[in-house]
Amino acid sequence: IAPGARALIPTGLAIALPPGYELQVRPRSGLAWRDGIVLPNSPGTIDEDYRGELQVIVLNAGREPFVVERGARIAQAVLAPVVRARWREVDHLGSTDRAAGGFGSTGR
Repeated sequence: IAPGARALIPTGLAIALPPGYELQVRPRSGLAWRDGIVLPNSPGTIDEDYRGELQVIVLNAGREPFVVERGARIAQAVLAPVVRARWREVDHLGSTDRAAGGFGSTGR
């Protein structure tokens, strides 16, 4: 994978998730730190009804080309329950100490 390029990496794996669960595909910190290899849609979500081969979108944010070797551990996955929220439209939100403070508003 050339620096700045991305690739769709096949894993050779397919799974059937139990109802009410998803698989979250996450990056590996060592690859990100050493090689600049990141997963741009992290965490990637595999839904319970997906039955195809698992593939991982990989971005080379490093300065050197990166070769994905067969069997390399380029990602990790977490099985997680899915909470189905029931949304309700309101006219006003309650106040908090943070209010609308955004990026960096909670300190360092």
